[in-house]
Amino acid sequence: MRIAHLSDLHLLSLEGAIPFRLLNKRLTGYINLRFRRRAIHKPHAVHAAAKEIRRLGVDHVVITGDVSNLALEREFVLVRNFLQRDLGLPPDRVSIVPGNHDAYTKGAHRSQRFTQYFAPYLRSDLPLEAPERSDRGGAVGSAFPFVHLRGPVAFIGLSTAWPRPPLVASGRLGAAQLRALERVLAHPEVRRRTPIVLQHHPFHNPASRAKTLLEGLGDAAAEGRLLRQVSRGLLLHGHLHRRIHRKLHTERGHIDAVGAASASLLHDSDERMAGFNVYEVDDAGAIKGITSHRFVPGQEAFREVPVPER
Repeated sequence: MRIAHLSDLHLLSLEGAIPFRLLNKRLTGYINLRFRRRAIHKPHAVHAAAKEIRRLGVDHVVITGDVSNLALEREFVLVRNFLQRDLGLPPDRVSIVPGNHDAYTKGAHRSQRFTQYFAPYLRSDLPLEAPERSDRGGAVGSAFPFVHLRGPVAFIGLSTAWPRPPLVASGRLGAAQLRALERVLAHPEVRRRTPIVLQHHPFHNPASRAKTLLEGLGDAAAEGRLLRQVSRGLLLHGHLHRRIHRKLHTERGHIDAVGAASASLLHDSDERMAGFNVYEVDDAGAIKGITSHRFVPGQEAFREVPVPER
């Protein structure tokens, strides 16, 4: 099984960004878009990635959040069109989870805007109990976690996205979603497959507590206690805008925690230049390969580069 991993598309549309909708956290985001982000995040790199993924003939595509910038409706329409027209894959071959930019404001989070626009991609294959309303600071929507059972693997989609104050980009799963994750990992259909956990924020937090509070995953330790029961698997994330491969050691083996670069970011370094990752899983569920495909500007092509291990 061949799996492509995209993240941090940041597809931009300011349609709908009328003045009164900027009188909140979106104001700082809008300023950042106008003077910085718009110059370095380019949609043509995302569209080129879709073309290359189609050429490679992958079996499944995962997208680990931050598909938008300001969680505006028009941005989600752009992303939905990208999934339908550029990737050209049916919903059962795509798994997508939100990032902090996709729950940018309390209104977007409260209305579950991401879930509304991407509902066909979030349907779970297991009859899981709907998690209770999130506790304080949680990020649970009715769609998360979801489970997609595909051959030897079980994709487990989590949401670490919840609205934060300006200049804060941290995430959290919340107690309700963690309890649901525990039930998912214990399910027989998941236990007999290799789990592939999808979330926007990485499991490994920055060394600095202050930086963790600003951009890390608040309940990583609690998630780690659940994942340590797993003997092998993948935890795929975005958020860092760089290729990175780390290991989470478990009681009976390890989980490969792998981050993808932003699919739209133009950068000088191989570690950060736009692209996507590819994972190979054999019929027995063993992970046989982890590679990354780096965008080559001007040529609209890709070349394979290693995923740096940390």
